[in-house]
Amino acid sequence: MGLEIESRRSDSPYVERVWRSRSSDVTEMMSVASARFDLVFWEERGETHVAVQGPETRASVAPVPEDATFFGISFALGVSMPHLPFERLVDGNLLIPGATRRSFHLKGSSWHLPGYDDAEAFVRRLAQEEVLVRDPLVASGGGPVSWVSERTLQRRFLAATGLTRNAVRQIDRARHAAVLIRDGVPAGEVVHRLGYFDQPHLARSLARFVGRTATRLAQADPAEPLSLLYRSSASPHRADD
Repeated sequence: MGLEIESRRSDSPYVERVWRSRSSDVTEMMSVASARFDLVFWEERGETHVAVQGPETRASVAPVPEDATFFGISFALGVSMPHLPFERLVDGNLLIPGATRRSFHLKGSSWHLPGYDDAEAFVRRLAQEEVLVRDPLVASGGGPVSWVSERTLQRRFLAATGLTRNAVRQIDRARHAAVLIRDGVPAGEVVHRLGYFDQPHLARSLARFVGRTATRLAQADPAEPLSLLYRSSASPHRADD
């Protein structure tokens, strides 16, 4: 069966996407780079686990537990947990100990485990308790603004994402390119749409951030599944390398 992933968009300004998955007869996947962080819940061999998965700056092969079920909340750009500095999370994760099927602890409080259908209510409570904060400037992608300096903008991106604004742009553009290619758009057209210099430039970006060539993205390859891949709501049309 491989890795089955289901996801949905969210109307919460704090949430990019809600997803769930089940694994069977697969031992690893290609984890695609992401500028967002996730709160992930999974059950494996009768035990419940919770972890904060940080942003990933490049694609990497990740193990997949056998016969495990996952549920996750991918947070929107600009959302962070200030009590968990991103230097601990970028290209890593933080396992939250002591989770049960009913509850887990976060920032000194006990929380009921949310589900796929009530994730937004759970996130709303996290925001009310200031476990989550949102920087609206970063959430907007840091478009041209006259009242803030480039230095301040970069500092706010680092605080809210753990990444530079350019790194966020590069990752989002590569993910957007991968989605377009997977949907049948020719690589040459993707280069034109997203502002890559040429097809070799696109190829390098896909290799670094997605771990796939354009040819492989256009083909079904269930033997080596990808992690959740979708076009971000803040995907840029152009970014400089």
